[in-house]
Amino acid sequence: MSDLAIQLHWHRATPVLQTGAYSNAHVVQYNSQYDVTVDSAPDWGGDPANTNPEQALASALSSCHMMTFLALCAKAGWPVASYHDYAVAHLGKNPKGQMSVTRIDLHPVVRFDTGFSVSDTELGQMQERAHRYCFIANTLADSVEINIL
Repeated sequence: MSDLAIQLHWHRATPVLQTGAYSNAHVVQYNSQYDVTVDSAPDWGGDPANTNPEQALASALSSCHMMTFLALCAKAGWPVASYHDYAVAHLGKNPKGQMSVTRIDLHPVVRFDTGFSVSDTELGQMQERAHRYCFIANTLADSVEINIL
């Protein structure tokens, strides 16, 4: 299996590293060409214009779930025309009393080619299969509640 890597770059912009007096903003670089500015979540003093690790985790789950769903649909002959999701990461305390992402809710909306339809039950079963096979969902399975709404 391949190793999948990023580069992370942070530089202190203040004379000293002192609690509450430095920025957590940093750059995450994907494939040596795509830079994303990342910061703390706004509740923790981060710039709301930047993404944060919790959003990135929700994005990774949503993206993996969608790609797994599309692969299963292609295999089943379901002509998906579009797929949209609204993923929300929820912070709270885990069983050890530590702050963590405790739940991620996915809200996928799937559209098919004109003339094709499946029942809500069939669609739900396919979403559940995608969840079972999603690498990221399997990684989080023991620590994060994942809901497909």
